[in-house]
Amino acid sequence: MSVPDSSDSSESDVRSPDSAAQPVSAGIVTALVGFTSSFAVVLTGLTAVGANSAQAASGLLALCVTQALGMLWMSRHYRMPITLAWSTPGAALLAGAGTVSGGWPAAVGAFAVVGAAVILTGLWPRLGRLIASIPPALAQAMLAGVLLPLCLAPVLALRDAPLAVAPVVLVWLVLQRYSPRWAVPSAFAAAAVVIAVGLVSGSDGLDPGALLPRLDVTTPAWTWQAMIGIAIPLYIVTMASQNIPGTAVMNSFGYRVPWRPAMLVTGVGTLVGAPAGGHAINLAAISAALAAAPSAHPDPRKRWVAAFTAGWAYLVLAGCSAAVATLIAAAPEGVVEAVAGLALLGTLGGALASALDDVREREGAVVTFLIAASGVSILGIGSAFWALVAGLIVRIAVGSRR
Repeated sequence: MSVPDSSDSSESDVRSPDSAAQPVSAGIVTALVGFTSSFAVVLTGLTAVGANSAQAASGLLALCVTQALGMLWMSRHYRMPITLAWSTPGAALLAGAGTVSGGWPAAVGAFAVVGAAVILTGLWPRLGRLIASIPPALAQAMLAGVLLPLCLAPVLALRDAPLAVAPVVLVWLVLQRYSPRWAVPSAFAAAAVVIAVGLVSGSDGLDPGALLPRLDVTTPAWTWQAMIGIAIPLYIVTMASQNIPGTAVMNSFGYRVPWRPAMLVTGVGTLVGAPAGGHAINLAAISAALAAAPSAHPDPRKRWVAAFTAGWAYLVLAGCSAAVATLIAAAPEGVVEAVAGLALLGTLGGALASALDDVREREGAVVTFLIAASGVSILGIGSAFWALVAGLIVRIAVGSRR
């Protein structure tokens, strides 16, 4: 375990009441930002692969609980601000994959396979090196192609339902100027106001029973279309876009994440949560900085409290999962899609930048991006898999020419 040196932190700062409260507040912010900025993407993805409203709410609940328990154990055991998250890129991939042969049970089976693959990655280092050997440009191009249709949703929704979507986009734009971290949560708050106005003015009300959280367990099924179209791309995206960058973010703050235990914890969490609808949990990447940065505490040895607090906060948020899913289900057409698209704009920008950064990889990356964005399905297998295959073929062909 590697912990950064804290000699530059003054003793008075470390012992002050304000600094003592810092990791707790940082942990709460980490959970709130992580939840509100991407839960709409999760619900959209789960619904796209066949989940009904109750099953999608159950999946959100399972993700909150499994990642919370993982954070509580890892942060306390290793005394490091190790934060976990659901796979937002993976949820975006599900949104583009659509329903596969076997429906929702087959998607659940694919989630379980992803969990088993992550466990195997922790136990067998060669598998981790194999994933790391996938050209980052192609992996990021595949992710960007999957994200593009979702990120176009705010534009289309603004055209089709301007009165409902314009307030959401306007709030997001203003917060991007003054507080980017809270731009997407504020956009969801604006969306919640739009939904509330619609419920008050309409004749349909909310079912109070649907607001209570509950697990909806599905018996997994396995089809080869789901294995190739969902499990393989979801595993690759989760590893390449979450777990590997997550360790890099932690390294930048001087923390060396214990790789094998992290893979075992997230793999077991994914495997356990799969029957309830959880698609994948992993090391946090972007939100990891909220708990690991000096703003969480002047003393690096005490920042683990931020991740520990985030774990408890996610358990509280888990109780809101059904209410949030019910609210989303009652939203006017286009509002939820707009929030999800706005939440993914930063991820799309980063993926495109990484995909096109290396001129030598550009042809393969462009082909990968286009096929992934096309949404084409062949033999019941979604575009993400075919995009990666085509990109590798182009890369090999162009490399041979050079």
